[in-house]
Parts: sequence; C-alpha cells; structure tokens
Amino acid sequence: MRCETNYKTAILNAVSNPETFLRLTLSHPRRGTTCNKIAVRLVQIKNAPHLQIARYSRTQDITENIPLTDANTALDELLALPFAQIHVQNSHEDLHIRITKKGRALFKRAKPSRPDTQPALSHNRVKHHPLSDNRPDAFLQGLGIMDQNGRVRASMRDKFKQINAFLHHFQPVIPASKHPLTLIDCGCGNAYLTFAAYHYLNNIQNIPARLIGIDHNPSLIAKCRTLARDLGWTDLAFRETSIANFTPQTPPDIVFSLHACDTATDDAIARAVQWHSPVILAAPCCQHELRPQLDASVFAPVMAHGILKGRTADILTDACRAQLLRILGYRTELIEFIDSKHTPKNILIRAKKTSRTSDPTLVREYCTMRDFWHIAPSLEQLLARELAPLLSLSKLI
Repeated sequence: MRCETNYKTAILNAVSNPETFLRLTLSHPRRGTTCNKIAVRLVQIKNAPHLQIARYSRTQDITENIPLTDANTALDELLALPFAQIHVQNSHEDLHIRITKKGRALFKRAKPSRPDTQPALSHNRVKHHPLSDNRPDAFLQGLGIMDQNGRVRASMRDKFKQINAFLHHFQPVIPASKHPLTLIDCGCGNAYLTFAAYHYLNNIQNIPARLIGIDHNPSLIAKCRTLARDLGWTDLAFRETSIANFTPQTPPDIVFSLHACDTATDDAIARAVQWHSPVILAAPCCQHELRPQLDASVFAPVMAHGILKGRTADILTDACRAQLLRILGYRTELIEFIDSKHTPKNILIRAKKTSRTSDPTLVREYCTMRDFWHIAPSLEQLLARELAPLLSLSKLI
C-alpha cells in the first residue's frame, strides 16, 4: 500500500458511479464509535438513486436511505468515523484503504473481488422476517394488524415491526425440549405477541407449544378467547387474572411481557423467577416508581430537570432489574430491540437461567448503586425471600 491523501475523492468517485459501484464497507472500528461495521450500496427508490447505509452494532442493525444528491455530505460523515479498514468493491477494481493510528491513509487498488457482478439497485433485498407481510394471515387480520387483502395496515406498521423485532430476539433463546413448550405472556393486553408467538412456534418453526395470556381486563380476555376459538388454536388460552395471583399448572419454559406498565414489568419478572422459568423476556413501558425516590445531592443539576430525572429513573429501573436477575443466576442482557422511531420503549431485557452461583461482586455493585440513590426497587421487594440469602453476601464483603 502507498500513502495517499486523496483517497476520499477516489471513494466518492467510485460510489457515485451506479454502473460499476457495488459496495463500500467500513470495518475494524477504533474507539469512538458504537458501530462494528457500516455497509453502503446504491439503491433505486422511485426512479431516483439513493445511498443505502446499513450500520451494524452488537445489539441492532439500522438502515437508512439517502438521496444520491446528498451523497458527498453523508460520505464525508462516514469517512470521518474512526474505522481502520475501508473496502470499496467495483465491478472493475477494488480499493483497499487502511487508516493508521496516526491517521495516515494507506491506499491500494486491486483486481475486482466480484468481477462478474452487476450493481443491484433494488431497494429492498429479500428480508426474512419471523412473520411475513406479503401474504394474508388470519390471526393478523383478526387482531386488526392486516387488512382483508393481506396488507399490513399503515396505522399498524409500527406494531407489526415491534412484534417481528421481539420474535427476532426471542428465537435464539427458545429452549430445546422433547415435550411441548409452555409459555406465559404476562399482561397480554390485546395479545398481539401471544398470538404471534403461538403462530411462530407452532406453525412456522413446527415447535409444539402451549401459550397462556394473562390480563386483568375482562373485555380484552373475552376478545382474545373469541379469536383463539375462531382460529381453532386449542393450545392457546387466556386467563382473567392479575400477574401476582396467577399460578400455572405447568412450570413455564418462557415468560415474556411486552410493554407492561410501570411495576407490572416487575410483577412479571418476579413471577417468572418464582416459577423457575429458564427464559425471561421483558420490554418495559412507562416507569414511574423510582423517580420520586431519587436522592443523590451530587446529581442535583440533573435532578433539577424533569426530563433528565425521568430518564435517569428509567435507566436505574432497568439496571436494577438486570442486576438482580444476574444475582439470581440469570445471564442477562439489555437490548435495543427496535429503532426508537417505531417505539420509544425499545429496551428488551433478555435473561436465561444458568447454573452459576451468585457472584459477591454483583451483590456489592447492586447494593452500592441502590444505597447511593436511596431507592427501594419493587423487584427487590417482590423477590425478598429469594434474594435474602444472596444480598446478605454484601455484609460479608
């Protein structure tokens, strides 16, 4: 490779030629970016060329389309990001650029890695969603997500994407079993996710599964029972009850809860732990419990602003939930499961039970955080009996 200062011009010239440009890839990030990789290609949208920019991180993929007329500005922003490797693929040659730690660009032209490939300008590549949006589905129509012609309603497009995104992160934690799985949806509401999970497991993945949706709203439960009966889904049941008062006949393999309000998410997580569920998935909704409790004088400039105090409370609420699950032996991660433009409540708590014993470090971290903010999280109180012998470890450290 040779050092070259005008490599950006070479990249801009390559990307702006739709007859030869195939793909631009930025990889090997240095500090300063949350993306692991960025990929750029040309697409045709309404007869106008656009740059399709896909950003890949550990927890999500985000794609945006930018008119080619704005390409220079968009590419300048991308090339300013701290990536060490840049690869441009054209039908006639490849460009390899390596950015050193000192910021020098080492540039090399090479034979094309895809010499027989022609630029594909179709807007959307084939997407493999858990639930398809291109054929009629009786339960989606029954829920009002899809119209009678098999099209997802415009007003329900965000809900449809939320469900697909949830199922996408649900799929990796489905446990292997010789027997039908048992799943419980806590606070099922309209049961969008209950029906979708049942359909995905039984009819798409051919995994026998029984599902129970529980909610305290009698009219919603009646509506869901009617739809399940109309569909002939005999292993899908609905119960009118609170989360705290429900006891399943069979220990569940998976407990999930999508957008249960405030401490209802804590109720769902607590019951899942008490039922010894191997897998827990929860996407919290509004969170008000900790906000009035926050008391940390060093953060007075933050607490002076309602919006910042609210967001701090949201972060602490989910941080406490995740840490308590880890203390209880669950491998826990918080995932941004869908872009915030579809829903601002886009955090998914995904927990899977392990055989490890509690780590005293986790206990110390939790107690330090709780005591610093002077908070009493609901989940700790709901699981007081299960946590008592574990939290006592903090007194021994």
